[in-house]
Amino acid sequence: MAAIGKIRSWGPVLVGVIGLALFAFIAEELFRSCDSMKNQERQQIGEVLGKKIDYQEYQKLFEEYQEVIKLTQGTDNLTDEQSNQVKDMVWNSYVQSVLIADEAEKLGLTVTDEEMMNIFKQGTNPMLMNTPFVNQQTGRFDLSLLQRFRNEYKNVAQQGQQVAEQYRSLNNYWTFIEKNIRQQTLAQKYQALLGACFLSNPVAAKAAFQAENEESDIELASIAYTTIKDDQVKVTDADLKAKYEEQKIRFNQLAETRDIKYVAIKVQASPTDRAKLDSDIKAFTAQLTEAADPTEVIRKSGSLVTYAGIPQTKAAFPFDIASKLDSMAVGSVSAPVVNSNDNTINVIKLMAKQQLPDSIEFRAITVAGADMAAVRKSADSIYNAIQGGADFEAVAKNYGQTGAKTWITSAQQNSSAGDKDTRTYIETLNTSEVNALKNLQLTNASLVLQVTARRAMTDKYTAAVIKKPITFSNETYNAAYNKFSQYVSENQTLEGLEKNAQKYGYTVEELSGIQSNVHYINNIRGTRDALKWLFEAKEGDVSPLYECGDNDQMLVLVCKNINKKGYTPYTNEQVNAYLKAEVIKDKKAEQIMAKLKGVNSIDAARKQGAIVTDVPQVTFAAPVYVQTTGASEPALGGAIAATKPGTFSKAPVKGNGGVYLFSVKNRKMREGAKFDEKAQEKQLQQRAAQRAMQMSMQQLYENADITDNRYLFF
Repeated sequence: MAAIGKIRSWGPVLVGVIGLALFAFIAEELFRSCDSMKNQERQQIGEVLGKKIDYQEYQKLFEEYQEVIKLTQGTDNLTDEQSNQVKDMVWNSYVQSVLIADEAEKLGLTVTDEEMMNIFKQGTNPMLMNTPFVNQQTGRFDLSLLQRFRNEYKNVAQQGQQVAEQYRSLNNYWTFIEKNIRQQTLAQKYQALLGACFLSNPVAAKAAFQAENEESDIELASIAYTTIKDDQVKVTDADLKAKYEEQKIRFNQLAETRDIKYVAIKVQASPTDRAKLDSDIKAFTAQLTEAADPTEVIRKSGSLVTYAGIPQTKAAFPFDIASKLDSMAVGSVSAPVVNSNDNTINVIKLMAKQQLPDSIEFRAITVAGADMAAVRKSADSIYNAIQGGADFEAVAKNYGQTGAKTWITSAQQNSSAGDKDTRTYIETLNTSEVNALKNLQLTNASLVLQVTARRAMTDKYTAAVIKKPITFSNETYNAAYNKFSQYVSENQTLEGLEKNAQKYGYTVEELSGIQSNVHYINNIRGTRDALKWLFEAKEGDVSPLYECGDNDQMLVLVCKNINKKGYTPYTNEQVNAYLKAEVIKDKKAEQIMAKLKGVNSIDAARKQGAIVTDVPQVTFAAPVYVQTTGASEPALGGAIAATKPGTFSKAPVKGNGGVYLFSVKNRKMREGAKFDEKAQEKQLQQRAAQRAMQMSMQQLYENADITDNRYLFF
């Protein structure tokens, strides 16, 4: 009992200890939960309507689009610019599909499997026309070809790794097309429903036709705002505030942006660097002139353009190279030429020029294996069997292949690798007669090949190109780096950077309204880290030195302003400058209109300093462009339409570039214009529906609370 009493005496202490232990346990779980949430946030590409998309999901969509681009363009790799375009396409498509799907769900709109099947049976959707399942005779999508492919795809694993990979790529492509047709159809349903809300009528149709086709010839008197100096106009803060309220909707931004000041330098080759490059190019040009096979010369030169050794269209070559091919004789070598646009020095040797088919249809049976003697024997057997009358596809199936006909285009040939086997293969395709059977002996395989059709003869060129960048040495780069590094380290404020820029030979530049969805700062490649810094920086922060571009540029930036999502205040530098310009224009207009008060003729306007010109064929539907003020003037078109022929304007017209008075000399319908009431009504309805769709999508975007964090990942 004494022991129990003693334990009881420790009660308050035990309760406290247990409480602390529980608190520690709960706190630990809370911290784990917070860390987990932070990790999840770090993996989020963005958010639309509260729906989050993480990196893995976005990357999957990106890879899907990327594979489609590669397949359709016949390329193995995308450039940085192409890759960025795909990233934007993926994001924009994702955002639009989420917005449309959300609205469609509210309205009860769906796309059923039955509707999809009807689309496939009709076979007219433009997306379907870009698939391999188009019947060459009808020129339409053929559902039976798709169904045949699907049946073959189920057994594709039995047909070898290469064939299986081709089928997998094609199946992924079809899945992509099917998904996008479904999304497209849903969007079209939404658009049709919205468009059905708009009607036209005969009165509106007649008015629209008249606005587009009734032309007025006028005599125009104009006084440009530039005739009054800006410093002759007084602008108060109250004026700016009033103009801001009047045009506030202009300053509503849907995403947070940054304004920066920055210094960027590009390292250039020194005179010593250039002298060495010229010497190297001279030696390579001599070697290229003598070489029968330029492959090794091009490789050693470090050319940006590899030597394919096959006939290619001009599209395979850089534009500056392609533009010179027709002016060269076969076998000739051009003198070295500098291209300042891409900072390279270039030499071309034209090996051959031929007229060859742009597209070739063929079928082939590949025979491969470790024992090349057995491979050659099997290939000879296949060749002899088909030459003796055996069915090509039947023989192919005996070797686990389809033997189906396929087309290869010039674009696909252009992207082919330039090894010996590829050259033999491409040359055979280009030069074989239709239906001729060939037995090609390649390094590690044999190929029984038959060209079955050819289309559109075109010029093709075999050219060896030395395109060598005018680069700098390590010594030149290090000297530039040390100088720029010193400048940055000595100036850790915007004031310092601006004050000492000229001393170092640099220029401070400015860039406004940078959003998180941009890929580069001022189109300088390799600035992802700088972007990440910028969107985490505070106003006034100076960045570290960034090495960027193609390892040839350096950058330092200052976060000048952070413009929050919503209405940008009138005190913002860019907004304030715009408001001031608008107020000055208004006050100048007041002065000019006061000067023109009581003027009732063109001659009287001329005496007040107006410039008089004849302007023919003015319509209400199109803004008038006035050369004397350099401005497009919608308000002037409306005033002219409201003024009777033979009369002078009732009052001065305030425009974008000046103030105007006019006299309408005559008015007539445009020659050949015929009014079709039904067609005009339909056109008006379509225009209204398009505008409504644009406004609807804009409103959906504004209300979707979209977050785009892609800059953190790409």
